[in-house]
Amino acid sequence: MADLTTRIAQGRGDAPADLVLRGGAVFCVVTGETIPGDVAICGDTIVGIGESYEGREVIDVAGLTLVPGFIDTHLHVESSCITPFEFDRCVTPRGITTAICDPHEIANVIGAEGIRYFQAASGHLLMDLRVQLSSCVPSTDMETAGARLEAADLAALMDHPSGIGLAEVMNYPGTIHRDPGLMAKLALFEGRHMDGHCPLLSGRDLNAYAAAGIRTEHEATSAAEAREKLQKGLRVLIREGSVSKDLHALQPLLTDLTSAYMCLCTDDRNPLDIGEHGHLDYMIRTLIALGSSPLAAYRAASLSAAEAFGLTDRGQIAPGRRADIVAVGSLAACDARLVLAGGRVVDDAAFAARGHVEPPGRGSVRAPRVRAEDFRHGGNRSETPVIGIREGQILTDHLTEEIPIEDGDKRPDPARDLTRIAVVERHGINGNIATGFVRGFGLQAGAIASTVCHDHHNIACVGVDYADMAVAANRLGEIEGGFVVVRGGEVLAELALPVAGLMSLEPFEHVRDRLVALRDAARSLGVALEEPFLQLAFLALPVIPALKITDRGMVDVNRFEIIP
Repeated sequence: MADLTTRIAQGRGDAPADLVLRGGAVFCVVTGETIPGDVAICGDTIVGIGESYEGREVIDVAGLTLVPGFIDTHLHVESSCITPFEFDRCVTPRGITTAICDPHEIANVIGAEGIRYFQAASGHLLMDLRVQLSSCVPSTDMETAGARLEAADLAALMDHPSGIGLAEVMNYPGTIHRDPGLMAKLALFEGRHMDGHCPLLSGRDLNAYAAAGIRTEHEATSAAEAREKLQKGLRVLIREGSVSKDLHALQPLLTDLTSAYMCLCTDDRNPLDIGEHGHLDYMIRTLIALGSSPLAAYRAASLSAAEAFGLTDRGQIAPGRRADIVAVGSLAACDARLVLAGGRVVDDAAFAARGHVEPPGRGSVRAPRVRAEDFRHGGNRSETPVIGIREGQILTDHLTEEIPIEDGDKRPDPARDLTRIAVVERHGINGNIATGFVRGFGLQAGAIASTVCHDHHNIACVGVDYADMAVAANRLGEIEGGFVVVRGGEVLAELALPVAGLMSLEPFEHVRDRLVALRDAARSLGVALEEPFLQLAFLALPVIPALKITDRGMVDVNRFEIIP
Protein backbone atom coordinates (compact mmCIF):
# COMPACT_ATOMS: atom_id res chain seq x y z
CA MET A 1 0.00 0.00 0.00
CA ALA A 2 3.04 2.29 0.21
CA ASP A 3 2.75 3.34 -3.45
CA LEU A 4 -0.96 4.04 -3.08
CA THR A 5 -0.42 6.06 0.08
CA THR A 6 2.41 7.99 -1.53
CA ARG A 7 0.37 8.82 -4.60
CA ILE A 8 -2.49 10.16 -2.51
CA ALA A 9 -0.14 12.18 -0.30
CA GLN A 10 1.62 13.74 -3.25
CA GLY A 11 -1.65 14.45 -5.05
CA ARG A 12 -2.97 16.28 -1.96
CA GLY A 13 0.27 18.18 -1.55
CA ASP A 14 1.05 16.60 1.83
CA ALA A 15 4.40 15.47 0.39
CA PRO A 16 6.46 16.89 -2.46
CA ALA A 17 5.80 15.23 -5.81
CA ASP A 18 8.54 13.20 -7.44
CA LEU A 19 8.33 15.50 -10.47
CA VAL A 20 6.49 18.73 -11.19
CA LEU A 21 5.90 20.28 -14.61
CA ARG A 22 5.55 23.98 -13.86
CA GLY A 23 4.29 26.93 -15.83
CA GLY A 24 2.42 25.21 -18.63
CA ALA A 25 -1.25 24.54 -19.28
CA VAL A 26 -3.02 21.20 -19.68
CA PHE A 27 -5.23 20.69 -22.74
CA CYS A 28 -8.23 18.63 -21.66
CA VAL A 29 -9.24 16.10 -24.32
CA VAL A 30 -12.66 15.68 -22.69
CA THR A 31 -13.89 19.29 -22.54
CA GLY A 32 -11.49 21.00 -24.93
CA GLU A 33 -10.56 23.52 -22.27
CA THR A 34 -7.08 24.63 -21.25
CA ILE A 35 -6.29 24.20 -17.54
CA PRO A 36 -3.55 26.36 -16.02
CA GLY A 37 -1.45 25.03 -13.15
CA ASP A 38 1.24 22.50 -12.34
CA VAL A 39 1.24 18.82 -13.18
CA ALA A 40 2.42 16.63 -10.30
CA ILE A 41 3.83 13.16 -11.01
CA CYS A 42 4.52 10.31 -8.61
CA GLY A 43 6.66 7.62 -10.25
CA ASP A 44 4.90 6.77 -13.50
CA THR A 45 1.54 8.26 -12.50
CA ILE A 46 0.00 11.72 -12.69
CA VAL A 47 -1.32 12.67 -9.26
CA GLY A 48 -2.35 16.30 -9.67
CA ILE A 49 -3.22 19.00 -12.18
CA GLY A 50 -4.59 22.55 -12.02
CA GLU A 51 -2.94 23.40 -8.69
CA SER A 52 0.43 24.54 -7.35
CA TYR A 53 2.81 21.79 -6.22
CA GLU A 54 6.25 21.38 -4.77
CA GLY A 55 8.46 18.70 -6.26
CA ARG A 56 11.76 16.95 -5.69
CA GLU A 57 12.42 17.75 -9.34
CA VAL A 58 10.85 20.62 -11.25
CA ILE A 59 10.83 21.09 -15.04
CA ASP A 60 9.93 24.52 -16.39
CA VAL A 61 7.38 24.21 -19.21
CA ALA A 62 6.35 27.86 -19.20
CA GLY A 63 4.47 28.84 -22.36
CA LEU A 64 3.93 25.25 -23.44
CA THR A 65 0.70 23.29 -23.75
CA LEU A 66 0.63 19.79 -22.27
CA VAL A 67 -1.27 17.09 -24.17
CA PRO A 68 -1.58 13.34 -23.53
CA GLY A 69 0.99 11.06 -25.15
CA PHE A 70 -0.04 9.85 -28.58
CA ILE A 71 -1.18 6.27 -29.22
CA ASP A 72 -0.57 4.65 -32.61
CA THR A 73 -3.40 2.15 -32.70
CA HIS A 74 -2.12 -0.09 -35.50
CA LEU A 75 1.30 -0.55 -37.03
CA HIS A 76 3.92 -3.05 -38.04
CA VAL A 77 7.26 -2.00 -36.59
CA GLU A 78 9.01 -4.15 -39.17
CA SER A 79 7.68 -1.92 -41.95
CA SER A 80 9.77 0.91 -40.54
CA CYS A 81 12.76 -1.28 -41.56
CA ILE A 82 14.29 -0.89 -38.08
CA THR A 83 14.20 -2.88 -34.85
CA PRO A 84 11.79 -2.02 -32.02
CA PHE A 85 14.67 -0.33 -30.21
CA GLU A 86 15.43 2.00 -33.10
CA PHE A 87 11.72 2.56 -33.71
CA ASP A 88 11.44 3.69 -30.08
CA ARG A 89 14.32 6.12 -30.56
CA CYS A 90 12.84 7.35 -33.85
CA VAL A 91 9.25 8.15 -32.85
CA THR A 92 8.99 8.48 -29.07
CA PRO A 93 10.65 11.94 -29.11
CA ARG A 94 7.78 12.99 -31.40
CA GLY A 95 5.26 12.16 -28.68
CA ILE A 96 4.27 8.58 -29.52
CA THR A 97 4.27 7.01 -26.08
CA THR A 98 2.16 3.93 -26.89
CA ALA A 99 2.22 1.84 -30.06
CA ILE A 100 -0.05 -1.14 -30.67
CA CYS A 101 1.80 -3.41 -33.07
CA ASP A 102 1.06 -6.56 -35.01
CA PRO A 103 4.35 -8.43 -35.58
CA HIS A 104 2.87 -10.53 -38.36
CA GLU A 105 5.60 -9.48 -40.79
CA ILE A 106 8.35 -11.24 -38.85
CA ALA A 107 5.91 -13.97 -37.80
CA ASN A 108 5.28 -14.81 -41.47
CA VAL A 109 9.02 -15.36 -41.85
CA ILE A 110 10.07 -17.11 -38.62
CA GLY A 111 6.82 -17.79 -36.77
CA ALA A 112 6.31 -17.57 -33.01
CA GLU A 113 9.99 -16.77 -32.45
CA GLY A 114 9.40 -13.39 -34.07
CA ILE A 115 6.45 -12.59 -31.80
CA ARG A 116 8.45 -13.60 -28.72
CA TYR A 117 11.21 -11.21 -29.82
CA PHE A 118 8.78 -8.30 -29.87
CA GLN A 119 7.31 -9.33 -26.54
CA ALA A 120 10.79 -9.43 -24.98
CA ALA A 121 11.80 -6.12 -26.56
CA SER A 122 8.68 -4.40 -25.23
CA GLY A 123 10.01 -4.64 -21.67
CA HIS A 124 13.05 -2.50 -22.47
CA LEU A 125 11.62 0.43 -24.43
CA LEU A 126 10.72 3.95 -23.32
CA MET A 127 7.43 3.80 -25.21
CA ASP A 128 4.86 1.22 -24.22
CA LEU A 129 4.88 -1.23 -27.12
CA ARG A 130 1.76 -3.40 -27.04
CA VAL A 131 2.15 -6.64 -28.98
CA GLN A 132 -1.01 -8.08 -30.49
CA LEU A 133 -0.98 -11.74 -31.52
CA SER A 134 -1.00 -12.20 -35.28
CA SER A 135 -4.21 -13.73 -36.60
CA CYS A 136 -3.20 -14.48 -40.17
CA VAL A 137 0.11 -16.29 -40.58
CA PRO A 138 -0.05 -16.74 -43.51
CA SER A 139 -2.68 -14.21 -44.57
CA THR A 140 -4.28 -16.75 -46.94
CA ASP A 141 -3.57 -20.13 -48.53
CA MET A 142 -2.73 -18.43 -51.84
CA GLU A 143 0.89 -17.72 -50.93
CA THR A 144 3.93 -19.47 -49.47
CA ALA A 145 5.00 -18.02 -46.13
CA GLY A 146 7.87 -19.08 -43.91
CA ALA A 147 5.64 -20.14 -41.04
CA ARG A 148 2.09 -21.00 -40.01
CA LEU A 149 0.45 -20.12 -36.70
CA GLU A 150 -2.74 -21.88 -35.61
CA ALA A 151 -4.93 -21.20 -32.58
CA ALA A 152 -2.87 -23.54 -30.39
CA ASP A 153 0.30 -21.62 -31.27
CA LEU A 154 -1.35 -18.33 -30.29
CA ALA A 155 -2.64 -19.80 -27.04
CA ALA A 156 0.95 -20.44 -25.98
CA LEU A 157 1.76 -16.75 -26.50
CA MET A 158 -1.25 -15.26 -24.69
CA ASP A 159 -1.19 -13.38 -21.40
CA HIS A 160 2.18 -11.68 -21.91
CA PRO A 161 2.11 -8.26 -20.18
CA SER A 162 2.47 -6.52 -23.55
CA GLY A 163 -0.63 -8.16 -25.00
CA ILE A 164 -4.09 -6.79 -25.64
CA GLY A 165 -5.70 -9.31 -27.94
CA LEU A 166 -5.87 -10.60 -31.50
CA ALA A 167 -4.23 -8.55 -34.24
CA GLU A 168 -5.93 -7.53 -37.47
CA VAL A 169 -8.15 -10.28 -38.84
CA MET A 170 -7.20 -9.85 -42.49
CA ASN A 171 -8.89 -12.97 -43.75
CA TYR A 172 -12.32 -11.36 -43.80
CA PRO A 173 -13.67 -13.89 -46.34
CA GLY A 174 -12.60 -16.63 -43.94
CA THR A 175 -14.45 -14.84 -41.15
CA ILE A 176 -17.77 -14.33 -42.91
CA HIS A 177 -17.69 -17.84 -44.43
CA ARG A 178 -16.63 -19.42 -41.11
CA ASP A 179 -13.28 -21.00 -41.98
CA PRO A 180 -12.65 -23.56 -39.21
CA GLY A 181 -9.05 -22.54 -38.51
CA LEU A 182 -9.97 -18.88 -38.24
CA MET A 183 -13.03 -19.67 -36.16
CA ALA A 184 -10.76 -21.38 -33.63
CA LYS A 185 -8.68 -18.20 -33.30
CA LEU A 186 -11.75 -15.98 -32.94
CA ALA A 187 -13.16 -18.31 -30.29
CA LEU A 188 -9.84 -18.27 -28.42
CA PHE A 189 -9.96 -14.47 -28.14
CA GLU A 190 -13.68 -14.09 -27.54
CA GLY A 191 -14.17 -11.47 -24.85
CA ARG A 192 -10.79 -9.89 -25.58
CA HIS A 193 -9.98 -7.18 -28.08
CA MET A 194 -9.96 -8.28 -31.73
CA ASP A 195 -8.64 -5.87 -34.36
CA GLY A 196 -10.13 -5.75 -37.84
CA HIS A 197 -9.11 -5.43 -41.47
CA CYS A 198 -11.94 -5.51 -44.01
CA PRO A 199 -11.43 -3.17 -46.99
CA LEU A 200 -14.64 -2.20 -48.83
CA LEU A 201 -16.74 -4.65 -46.81
CA SER A 202 -20.35 -3.49 -46.54
CA GLY A 203 -23.93 -4.57 -45.91
CA ARG A 204 -24.63 -8.00 -44.50
CA ASP A 205 -21.00 -9.08 -44.91
CA LEU A 206 -19.90 -6.20 -42.69
CA ASN A 207 -22.61 -7.11 -40.20
CA ALA A 208 -21.31 -10.68 -40.09
CA TYR A 209 -17.71 -9.51 -39.67
CA ALA A 210 -18.58 -7.21 -36.74
CA ALA A 211 -20.76 -9.95 -35.22
CA ALA A 212 -17.58 -12.00 -34.79
CA GLY A 213 -16.60 -9.58 -32.02
CA ILE A 214 -14.16 -7.46 -34.02
CA ARG A 215 -14.15 -3.90 -32.70
CA THR A 216 -11.58 -1.77 -34.57
CA GLU A 217 -10.81 -1.34 -38.28
CA HIS A 218 -8.24 0.67 -40.25
CA GLU A 219 -8.96 -0.09 -43.92
CA ALA A 220 -11.64 2.55 -44.65
CA THR A 221 -10.58 4.67 -47.63
CA SER A 222 -13.67 6.88 -47.97
CA ALA A 223 -15.88 8.80 -45.58
CA ALA A 224 -18.88 6.73 -46.65
CA GLU A 225 -17.10 3.47 -45.87
CA ALA A 226 -15.90 4.79 -42.51
CA ARG A 227 -19.37 6.07 -41.61
CA GLU A 228 -20.98 2.67 -42.16
CA LYS A 229 -18.30 1.00 -40.07
CA LEU A 230 -18.87 3.49 -37.24
CA GLN A 231 -22.61 2.91 -37.44
CA LYS A 232 -22.04 -0.84 -37.13
CA GLY A 233 -20.02 -0.54 -33.95
CA LEU A 234 -16.45 -0.51 -35.28
CA ARG A 235 -13.99 2.10 -34.05
CA VAL A 236 -12.43 3.56 -37.19
CA LEU A 237 -8.66 4.05 -37.20
CA ILE A 238 -7.66 6.81 -39.62
CA ARG A 239 -4.53 5.60 -41.40
CA GLU A 240 -1.73 7.64 -42.91
CA GLY A 241 1.26 5.48 -43.78
CA SER A 242 4.00 5.68 -46.38
CA VAL A 243 1.72 4.10 -49.00
CA SER A 244 -1.80 3.99 -47.56
CA LYS A 245 -2.86 7.60 -47.18
CA ASP A 246 -6.47 7.89 -46.03
CA LEU A 247 -6.31 10.97 -43.81
CA HIS A 248 -7.57 13.49 -46.35
CA ALA A 249 -10.49 11.27 -47.33
CA LEU A 250 -11.59 10.60 -43.74
CA GLN A 251 -10.86 14.01 -42.17
CA PRO A 252 -14.32 15.45 -42.91
CA LEU A 253 -15.82 12.69 -40.75
CA LEU A 254 -13.64 13.56 -37.73
CA THR A 255 -15.64 15.99 -35.62
CA ASP A 256 -15.97 16.71 -31.91
CA LEU A 257 -18.88 14.24 -31.95
CA THR A 258 -17.26 11.34 -33.83
CA SER A 259 -13.75 11.75 -32.41
CA ALA A 260 -14.76 9.70 -29.38
CA TYR A 261 -14.96 6.71 -31.73
CA MET A 262 -12.12 7.43 -34.16
CA CYS A 263 -8.39 6.92 -33.65
CA LEU A 264 -5.15 7.43 -35.57
CA CYS A 265 -2.67 4.89 -36.93
CA THR A 266 0.24 4.70 -39.36
CA ASP A 267 0.19 0.97 -40.24
CA ASP A 268 3.37 1.14 -42.35
CA ARG A 269 5.60 4.23 -42.19
CA ASN A 270 9.33 4.30 -42.83
CA PRO A 271 12.08 6.51 -41.32
CA LEU A 272 12.32 8.59 -44.51
CA ASP A 273 8.69 9.68 -44.24
CA ILE A 274 9.03 10.11 -40.49
CA GLY A 275 12.10 12.30 -40.97
CA GLU A 276 10.63 14.40 -43.77
CA HIS A 277 7.06 14.70 -42.52
CA GLY A 278 6.55 13.12 -39.10
CA HIS A 279 4.51 10.37 -37.52
CA LEU A 280 1.27 10.84 -35.54
CA ASP A 281 2.44 14.42 -34.96
CA TYR A 282 2.19 14.93 -38.74
CA MET A 283 -1.33 13.50 -38.74
CA ILE A 284 -2.44 15.82 -35.94
CA ARG A 285 -0.96 18.89 -37.65
CA THR A 286 -2.58 17.96 -40.93
CA LEU A 287 -6.00 17.23 -39.45
CA ILE A 288 -6.06 20.63 -37.73
CA ALA A 289 -4.85 22.38 -40.90
CA LEU A 290 -7.69 20.69 -42.83
CA GLY A 291 -10.29 21.98 -40.41
CA SER A 292 -10.64 19.43 -37.62
CA SER A 293 -10.72 20.98 -34.16
CA PRO A 294 -7.74 20.49 -31.85
CA LEU A 295 -10.12 18.66 -29.51
CA ALA A 296 -11.08 16.14 -32.21
CA ALA A 297 -7.49 15.60 -33.40
CA TYR A 298 -5.85 15.24 -30.00
CA ARG A 299 -8.71 13.17 -28.58
CA ALA A 300 -8.45 10.72 -31.50
CA ALA A 301 -4.69 10.51 -30.91
CA SER A 302 -5.00 9.77 -27.19
CA LEU A 303 -8.15 9.20 -25.13
CA SER A 304 -10.25 7.64 -27.90
CA ALA A 305 -7.39 5.33 -28.78
CA ALA A 306 -6.89 4.29 -25.17
CA GLU A 307 -10.58 3.55 -24.70
CA ALA A 308 -10.89 1.68 -28.00
CA PHE A 309 -8.21 -0.79 -26.91
CA GLY A 310 -9.11 -0.99 -23.23
CA LEU A 311 -6.06 0.94 -22.01
CA THR A 312 -7.95 2.68 -19.23
CA ASP A 313 -4.80 3.90 -17.47
CA ARG A 314 -3.88 6.51 -20.10
CA GLY A 315 -5.13 8.91 -22.75
CA GLN A 316 -5.79 11.97 -20.56
CA ILE A 317 -3.65 14.23 -18.39
CA ALA A 318 -5.52 13.58 -15.18
CA PRO A 319 -4.81 12.20 -11.69
CA GLY A 320 -4.42 8.44 -11.64
CA ARG A 321 -3.43 8.21 -15.30
CA ARG A 322 -0.08 7.08 -16.66
CA ALA A 323 2.32 10.01 -17.00
CA ASP A 324 2.53 10.02 -20.81
CA ILE A 325 2.79 13.72 -21.55
CA VAL A 326 3.85 15.80 -24.56
CA ALA A 327 4.67 19.49 -24.17
CA VAL A 328 4.04 21.31 -27.45
CA GLY A 329 4.70 24.88 -28.51
CA SER A 330 1.23 25.13 -29.97
CA LEU A 331 -1.66 22.77 -30.60
CA ALA A 332 -1.68 23.55 -34.32
CA ALA A 333 2.05 22.91 -34.75
CA CYS A 334 2.12 19.74 -32.61
CA ASP A 335 5.83 20.38 -32.11
CA ALA A 336 7.02 18.24 -29.22
CA ARG A 337 9.43 20.18 -26.97
CA LEU A 338 9.40 17.68 -24.10
CA VAL A 339 8.08 14.12 -23.89
CA LEU A 340 7.48 11.99 -20.81
CA ALA A 341 6.78 8.28 -21.21
CA GLY A 342 5.59 6.62 -18.02
CA GLY A 343 7.01 9.54 -16.04
CA ARG A 344 10.46 9.28 -17.63
CA VAL A 345 11.87 12.17 -19.62
CA VAL A 346 12.57 10.97 -23.15
CA ASP A 347 16.16 11.95 -23.92
CA ASP A 348 19.45 10.45 -25.03
CA ALA A 349 20.34 9.36 -21.50
CA ALA A 350 17.07 7.45 -21.14
CA PHE A 351 17.60 5.67 -24.45
CA ALA A 352 21.16 4.79 -23.48
CA ALA A 353 19.96 3.21 -20.24
CA ARG A 354 17.64 0.71 -21.94
CA GLY A 355 18.29 -3.01 -21.99
CA HIS A 356 18.74 -4.98 -25.21
CA VAL A 357 17.41 -8.12 -26.85
CA GLU A 358 19.32 -9.78 -29.68
CA PRO A 359 17.10 -10.01 -32.77
CA PRO A 360 16.38 -13.38 -34.41
CA GLY A 361 15.80 -14.18 -38.05
CA ARG A 362 19.29 -14.04 -39.56
CA GLY A 363 19.94 -15.96 -42.78
CA SER A 364 16.25 -16.14 -43.63
CA VAL A 365 16.60 -15.48 -47.38
CA ARG A 366 16.95 -18.93 -48.92
CA ALA A 367 15.73 -18.28 -52.44
CA PRO A 368 17.10 -20.16 -55.44
CA ARG A 369 19.45 -18.22 -57.68
CA VAL A 370 17.43 -17.01 -60.64
CA ARG A 371 18.28 -16.43 -64.30
CA ALA A 372 17.01 -13.83 -66.73
CA GLU A 373 14.82 -16.38 -68.50
CA ASP A 374 12.98 -17.13 -65.25
CA PHE A 375 11.15 -13.84 -65.69
CA ARG A 376 9.58 -14.65 -69.04
CA HIS A 377 5.78 -14.63 -69.03
CA GLY A 378 4.04 -17.05 -71.34
CA GLY A 379 0.40 -17.52 -72.22
CA ASN A 380 -1.86 -18.65 -75.02
CA ARG A 381 -3.79 -15.42 -75.54
CA SER A 382 -2.90 -11.76 -75.73
CA GLU A 383 -5.61 -10.62 -73.29
CA THR A 384 -3.68 -10.16 -70.04
CA PRO A 385 -4.59 -9.13 -66.48
CA VAL A 386 -2.59 -6.14 -65.26
CA ILE A 387 -2.29 -4.79 -61.71
CA GLY A 388 -3.16 -1.10 -61.72
CA ILE A 389 -1.48 0.91 -58.95
CA ARG A 390 -3.41 3.59 -57.12
CA GLU A 391 -0.77 5.83 -55.61
CA GLY A 392 -1.53 6.60 -51.98
CA GLN A 393 -3.59 3.44 -51.60
CA ILE A 394 -2.95 -0.27 -51.28
CA LEU A 395 -6.12 -0.98 -53.22
CA THR A 396 -5.32 -1.81 -56.84
CA ASP A 397 -7.30 -1.95 -60.07
CA HIS A 398 -7.85 -5.13 -62.06
CA LEU A 399 -6.96 -3.99 -65.56
CA THR A 400 -6.93 -5.96 -68.80
CA GLU A 401 -4.52 -5.20 -71.66
CA GLU A 402 -3.73 -6.76 -75.02
CA ILE A 403 -0.07 -7.82 -74.88
CA PRO A 404 1.31 -9.68 -77.89
CA ILE A 405 3.11 -13.00 -77.49
CA GLU A 406 6.56 -12.94 -79.08
CA ASP A 407 8.71 -16.07 -79.08
CA GLY A 408 6.56 -17.53 -76.31
CA ASP A 409 6.89 -14.47 -74.09
CA LYS A 410 4.85 -11.38 -73.29
CA ARG A 411 7.46 -8.65 -73.00
CA PRO A 412 7.39 -5.57 -70.76
CA ASP A 413 6.41 -2.42 -72.66
CA PRO A 414 7.78 0.77 -71.05
CA ALA A 415 5.99 2.95 -73.61
CA ARG A 416 2.65 1.68 -72.25
CA ASP A 417 3.91 1.54 -68.64
CA LEU A 418 3.55 -2.26 -68.64
CA THR A 419 6.23 -3.53 -66.29
CA ARG A 420 7.08 -7.11 -65.45
CA ILE A 421 6.36 -8.03 -61.84
CA ALA A 422 7.59 -11.26 -60.28
CA VAL A 423 7.45 -12.95 -56.89
CA VAL A 424 10.17 -15.46 -55.98
CA GLU A 425 9.62 -17.75 -52.99
CA ARG A 426 12.52 -17.14 -50.61
CA HIS A 427 11.88 -19.31 -47.55
CA GLY A 428 13.49 -22.39 -49.10
CA ILE A 429 10.20 -24.28 -49.33
CA ASN A 430 9.31 -24.75 -53.00
CA GLY A 431 11.24 -22.24 -55.16
CA ASN A 432 8.06 -20.90 -56.81
CA ILE A 433 8.38 -18.05 -59.29
CA ALA A 434 5.26 -16.24 -60.54
CA THR A 435 5.23 -13.44 -63.11
CA GLY A 436 2.71 -10.88 -64.29
CA PHE A 437 2.27 -7.25 -65.28
CA VAL A 438 1.82 -4.02 -63.34
CA ARG A 439 1.07 -0.47 -64.43
CA GLY A 440 2.00 2.60 -62.40
CA PHE A 441 5.73 2.41 -61.76
CA GLY A 442 6.74 4.24 -64.92
CA LEU A 443 9.95 2.17 -65.18
CA GLN A 444 11.94 2.87 -68.33
CA ALA A 445 15.00 0.76 -67.50
CA GLY A 446 16.46 -1.65 -64.95
CA ALA A 447 14.75 -3.27 -61.98
CA ILE A 448 13.96 -2.86 -58.30
CA ALA A 449 13.51 -5.70 -55.84
CA SER A 450 12.61 -6.21 -52.18
CA THR A 451 12.14 -8.87 -49.53
CA VAL A 452 9.59 -6.63 -47.80
CA CYS A 453 6.62 -8.21 -49.52
CA HIS A 454 3.39 -8.33 -47.52
CA ASP A 455 2.70 -10.56 -45.78
CA HIS A 456 4.63 -13.62 -46.90
CA HIS A 457 7.78 -11.56 -47.55
CA ASN A 458 9.01 -13.44 -50.54
CA ILE A 459 11.12 -11.55 -53.08
CA ALA A 460 9.10 -9.06 -55.11
CA CYS A 461 10.74 -7.63 -58.20
CA VAL A 462 9.63 -5.25 -60.95
CA GLY A 463 11.61 -4.42 -64.06
CA VAL A 464 11.76 -4.00 -67.79
CA ASP A 465 15.05 -5.90 -68.19
CA TYR A 466 15.11 -9.58 -67.21
CA ALA A 467 18.87 -9.66 -66.63
CA ASP A 468 18.64 -6.72 -64.24
CA MET A 469 15.75 -8.42 -62.44
CA ALA A 470 17.93 -11.50 -61.94
CA VAL A 471 20.81 -9.40 -60.59
CA ALA A 472 18.45 -7.62 -58.18
CA ALA A 473 16.80 -10.80 -56.88
CA ASN A 474 20.10 -12.61 -56.44
CA ARG A 475 21.66 -9.63 -54.67
CA LEU A 476 18.93 -9.81 -52.04
CA GLY A 477 20.07 -13.31 -51.16
CA GLU A 478 23.64 -12.06 -50.73
CA ILE A 479 22.73 -9.25 -48.31
CA GLU A 480 20.15 -11.26 -46.28
CA GLY A 481 17.27 -9.30 -47.73
CA GLY A 482 16.38 -5.65 -48.16
CA PHE A 483 15.91 -3.28 -51.10
CA VAL A 484 17.95 -3.15 -54.33
CA VAL A 485 17.93 -0.95 -57.44
CA VAL A 486 19.78 -2.26 -60.52
CA ARG A 487 20.49 -0.90 -63.99
CA GLY A 488 22.73 -2.37 -66.67
CA GLY A 489 23.83 -5.17 -64.36
CA GLU A 490 25.05 -2.66 -61.75
CA VAL A 491 23.61 -2.20 -58.26
CA LEU A 492 22.83 1.53 -58.02
CA ALA A 493 21.61 1.50 -54.42
CA GLU A 494 20.72 -0.99 -51.72
CA LEU A 495 19.67 -1.33 -48.10
CA ALA A 496 20.43 -4.54 -46.26
CA LEU A 497 17.69 -5.78 -43.92
CA PRO A 498 19.27 -8.89 -42.36
CA VAL A 499 16.74 -9.36 -39.53
CA ALA A 500 14.26 -11.72 -41.21
CA GLY A 501 14.80 -9.81 -44.46
CA LEU A 502 12.74 -7.00 -42.89
CA MET A 503 14.77 -4.92 -40.45
CA SER A 504 18.17 -3.25 -40.39
CA LEU A 505 20.69 -3.61 -37.60
CA GLU A 506 21.76 -0.01 -38.18
CA PRO A 507 20.49 3.20 -36.52
CA PHE A 508 17.35 4.72 -38.00
CA GLU A 509 19.38 7.66 -39.35
CA HIS A 510 21.39 5.24 -41.52
CA VAL A 511 18.21 3.63 -42.81
CA ARG A 512 16.68 7.04 -43.57
CA ASP A 513 19.75 8.09 -45.58
CA ARG A 514 19.82 4.81 -47.50
CA LEU A 515 16.15 5.21 -48.36
CA VAL A 516 16.92 8.64 -49.81
CA ALA A 517 19.57 7.05 -52.04
CA LEU A 518 17.22 4.24 -53.05
CA ARG A 519 14.45 6.69 -53.91
CA ASP A 520 16.85 8.72 -56.05
CA ALA A 521 18.09 5.57 -57.79
CA ALA A 522 14.54 4.44 -58.50
CA ARG A 523 13.70 7.84 -59.96
CA SER A 524 16.69 7.54 -62.26
CA LEU A 525 14.93 4.51 -63.77
CA GLY A 526 11.81 6.56 -64.42
CA VAL A 527 9.85 5.65 -61.26
CA ALA A 528 7.49 8.46 -60.33
CA LEU A 529 5.97 6.91 -57.19
CA GLU A 530 6.83 8.67 -53.94
CA GLU A 531 7.35 5.36 -52.09
CA PRO A 532 8.02 2.65 -54.71
CA PHE A 533 9.36 0.00 -52.32
CA LEU A 534 6.41 -0.23 -49.95
CA GLN A 535 4.07 0.22 -52.91
CA LEU A 536 5.74 -2.84 -54.43
CA ALA A 537 5.39 -4.74 -51.14
CA PHE A 538 1.61 -4.35 -51.09
CA LEU A 539 1.17 -5.64 -54.63
CA ALA A 540 1.71 -9.13 -53.20
CA LEU A 541 -0.92 -8.94 -50.45
CA PRO A 542 -3.90 -11.06 -51.52
CA VAL A 543 -6.35 -9.69 -48.95
CA ILE A 544 -6.54 -6.20 -50.47
CA PRO A 545 -8.69 -5.81 -53.62
CA ALA A 546 -8.63 -6.04 -56.50
CA LEU A 547 -5.69 -7.72 -58.29
CA LYS A 548 -2.48 -8.93 -56.61
CA ILE A 549 0.33 -11.42 -57.19
CA THR A 550 1.96 -14.03 -54.95
CA ASP A 551 4.50 -16.76 -55.62
CA ARG A 552 1.56 -18.92 -56.75
CA GLY A 553 0.29 -16.55 -59.40
CA MET A 554 -1.98 -13.59 -60.04
CA VAL A 555 -4.80 -13.33 -57.48
CA ASP A 556 -8.29 -12.01 -58.13
CA VAL A 557 -8.95 -10.78 -54.59
CA ASN A 558 -12.63 -10.06 -55.19
CA ARG A 559 -13.11 -13.72 -56.11
CA PHE A 560 -10.45 -14.77 -53.59
CA GLU A 561 -8.84 -17.12 -56.08
CA ILE A 562 -5.71 -17.53 -58.16
CA ILE A 563 -6.26 -16.72 -61.82
CA PRO A 564 -5.64 -19.87 -63.91
